[in-house]
Amino acid sequence: MPSIIVPARLASTRFPSKLLHEVRGKPVILWTAERILNVAPEFPLYFAVDDDALERCLSEAGFAAIRTCAEQPSGTDRLAEANAAIGAPAVINVQGDEPLVTGEQIRALAAGLEGGAAIATLAVPFERPEDFTNPNQVKVVRDRSGAALYFSRSPIPFVRESAGVVDKAWLQANPVYRHLGLYAYRADFLKAFATLAPGFLEQTEKLEQLRAMEHGYKIHLGITDQSTVGIDAPEDVPQFEAALETS
Repeated sequence: MPSIIVPARLASTRFPSKLLHEVRGKPVILWTAERILNVAPEFPLYFAVDDDALERCLSEAGFAAIRTCAEQPSGTDRLAEANAAIGAPAVINVQGDEPLVTGEQIRALAAGLEGGAAIATLAVPFERPEDFTNPNQVKVVRDRSGAALYFSRSPIPFVRESAGVVDKAWLQANPVYRHLGLYAYRADFLKAFATLAPGFLEQTEKLEQLRAMEHGYKIHLGITDQSTVGIDAPEDVPQFEAALETS
């Protein structure tokens, strides 16, 4: 049985202390914690934290918080450190700023490892051109076997015939994918990942999954029709609040 580990880091460039930002009187991290417990109660749940305030917030609400090194270079490194203590055979990584994750998504990630993949993740088709050009929404392209080819903050693929400009009709006719910040890892990969040096692509795009690809690991990419509302910046909070009205 995989365990869910949520890497929770207080610092954020685009939205400082966002995991403790209160929405309707509740910190974002607790919205995420309670959501996971509600939609996927069969999986053991842990939080890998780097700060006293986060640890206290989660522990006082009854969630298991494991203290990790504040200097970890990425969330995956934080997962590896936490799982060294937990000892799970596989880890499902839900981001702390994804408070509307679904049980179907979590189970799809677990299933993505069943074929022997070291890493599994998910993507959803883009629907709006403005999202496709938003650098805060990560794009991914994959091969015909379902393995990821590349992740980028830039719009990929680049549509040469229209000088990179796309509209809603083009997106409907030509699915391109937004990466969801959800992963599953085999424990042996996590252990190996912690020893891999960050590469040029990871440091340039600021996307840690590129480290695995630069070192030759394949990432299985499942496609879902269930999107999520991630909170990357302050302007995402109203969108989350609106989603609460319909979820």
